[in-house]
This record gives sequence, structure tokens and C-alpha cells, in this order.
Amino acid sequence: MHPTLSRFAQSLNTETAFDVLAVARRLKAQGKDVIELQIGDSPFPTPAHARAAGIEAIQQHQSHYCASRGLTEFRETIAAQYQSEFGVPITAANVVVTAGAKPFEQFFCEAFLDAGDTALVFSPHFPTYDPNLHRRGATAVYSALRQDRQFRPNLDDVEKFVRSTPRAKAIFLNSPHNPTGGVATHEDLAAIARLVRGKDIALFCDEPYCHMVWDGRHHTLLAEDGMVNQCVAAYTFSKSYSMSGWRLGYAIAAPKVVDSMAKMINTTLSCTPPLVQCAGRAALLHDAKERDEVMAQFHRKVELLVGELRRVPDVAVLMPAGTFYVFPDVTPICRRLGITSHGLAMYLLEAADDKTGVACLGGECFGVAGQGFLRFSCAESDERLVAAIQFFADAVTRTDRVAKYLEGHGKYRLV
Repeated sequence: MHPTLSRFAQSLNTETAFDVLAVARRLKAQGKDVIELQIGDSPFPTPAHARAAGIEAIQQHQSHYCASRGLTEFRETIAAQYQSEFGVPITAANVVVTAGAKPFEQFFCEAFLDAGDTALVFSPHFPTYDPNLHRRGATAVYSALRQDRQFRPNLDDVEKFVRSTPRAKAIFLNSPHNPTGGVATHEDLAAIARLVRGKDIALFCDEPYCHMVWDGRHHTLLAEDGMVNQCVAAYTFSKSYSMSGWRLGYAIAAPKVVDSMAKMINTTLSCTPPLVQCAGRAALLHDAKERDEVMAQFHRKVELLVGELRRVPDVAVLMPAGTFYVFPDVTPICRRLGITSHGLAMYLLEAADDKTGVACLGGECFGVAGQGFLRFSCAESDERLVAAIQFFADAVTRTDRVAKYLEGHGKYRLV
């Protein structure tokens, strides 16, 4: 007999991109040519100085424990770079380091939320927000991000949440936004700051795509007066520096919050590997030029993908204001074929053709508000991006194959 898993463990949902990744890799191992646009990983190598520093750190035996909050010299470098780039006056006391940005979702919830508290989440939303709220016994209130509003946050919903929602305690703000590519404007952020300033509400500013704003520059809520004291802003080296496998990120917050999160790291991860932090510090100090060149390539890929999608009948797509995702509305196609948008995504991968497949995600992987959309990342060569959309355009005309796929996958029928 096996011990019974907790209710939380039994209810835990995961990031669907990794599930689709597993299917895509299995099909590739079986010989299928899969164009992988499902996961937000960079196709580019880690920058040169970061690689060299990581190797040197191994040679110098930087492979032991270090302070839970991160190496002092790394945190000092982060603080200096952050102040220079975003104009927010901080010090190393405002910086805490861990294995990527994602753990800070959990640490934020543990720092601020108790059972019965409520958090505002703009949706479609990153799928791991929900289990972290559930872990604390907190409740989510969702505000829909709409294509006709360029997927910007609805300020009326923020005001309603702050003024009238019982036990309103937290807001999750992801900008640039995954999956939609929307970006909260400087005016949006200033308005949000006015609504929450001085109230017992904490904000999780999820900003891993801060170097992927395609028109202008990134604005952070922390630059607004008093917001460092109410926010936890999370950043990662995965996107800007193509270091997803290194697992490195950091958060900016008030020193009291940093101290609390350092204790959380101490009692879970112990610390972030120092050799990884050495690589990240070198990236910040020396790899900005290579980073910006890679960001420019991502921008061109986004423009290419949008251009190709606009050739496909019954597809409505915005040019993303940021990120390397494109989020087209395919509702008419789904209705015509009688299939959900994630069902359409899985059909493109598994059943549209015997030898070729395209891996992407259905919008409902990011909440109910994403229904009828697909999310494509740009993590392939330009030629394969074009081929993927041509494949998609042809695949949705193969109604016999769609019908056969739905016979064996009834959960994807649109009702």
C-alpha cells in the first residue's frame, strides 16, 4: 500500500509547455520532423563571457555552498546594472538570487498570502501562478486581457479589486506578457501605482522579458514612487542571455522582503550554485552587446511569424509589443473544425501529417481567457518558422484528419 498523496499534490497542475515538449521529443525520437514552437526557450547559445566565466568558476572550485541570498559581488553588480538601466535606486540589500525567476512566484505567495486572501491575476496568465496561490489557500480573481485592448491591463478591474474585493492582498503583473505579447504602458503602470500606493497590497512584477520590448524600452512598476516597498520584481537570465539550463534569476524587493526570501531559499534550495552566479555576473558585465544582437534577431523572427500568420484565412493576430511569442486568434477555425484551440495545437503536432508536425500551445493552457488562441514561440530558424505556418494553413483544411483525430481524442471536441 502506498501512502495517500495530499489533496494539494493530487490537484497540482503543471506548465503545459513542458508536457507538449515531452510529446514533441518522443515523436522526434520516432523519426518525425517536429518544428518546435511550444516552449519559451532560446535557440541561441549562452553568450561568450558567461560561458567562459562558468568554466573558470569550475576550475577555481566555485562548487560549494554560498550565502542563501546570493554572492555579494553578484548582487552588487545586479543592483548597479538595474539602477543604470531602469533608473531605480537600489543596493545589494534589495537583491536576492535563486534558480530562475519561477521560484519567486512561490516565495512571493509565501511572503504575503494567507489562507482566504485574494489575488488579482490578469489572464491569459502564466500557468504556475494558480498552484502557488492554491498552495497558500489563496483565491484568484481574474481580469481578462483582450486583443482589442492590445492585451493591456484593465485599470477598472484593478480599481474594483482594490476598493471592493474582500481580503484583496496581491496583484500579479506580467509585462511584457506571456503568452499574449502585450506590454503595460508607462501610463498603465503609473495608474496602477496610484491605485495601490499605501495599501496593504503586494505586487508580483513578473518581468523576464524586460529586454524584449519592441517599441521603446521596458518600464517597471518599481520606478514609480514607493513601489519598491510594495513589489517583488522577478527577472531571469533564461531569455535575455539564453541561459535557461543554467537556472539563474533574481528578484528586487524591499530589504525586509529580501531577508524573508533568503530564509525561504535557505530552507528549500540552500543556495544558488556559485559557479552559475559567476557566469551570470559576467553576462551582466560583458555580454550586453551580444544580448542586444540576439534580441534584435528575436524581433525580426516575431515580425516574420506575424507576417506569415496574416496570410492565413480566419486568423486575427496583433504584432506583439514584446516577448518572442505570437498569440493569434483562431476562433473561426476552431468553430469550423469543432475543436478546442489546444486540441488544434495537439492535432498539428500529432495527427495533421505522418512525417511532419508543428508543436505549439492552445490558449486555454493559460486559462479560460485564452480559449480560441494559439501561442507560437519563435525558437526556430526563420526557414522553419515560415514552414510551420505554411504547414498550419494546410493542416486546417484537412477536415478528414481532424475528424479522425477527434474520434480518438474526444476531450478536444468544442462544445
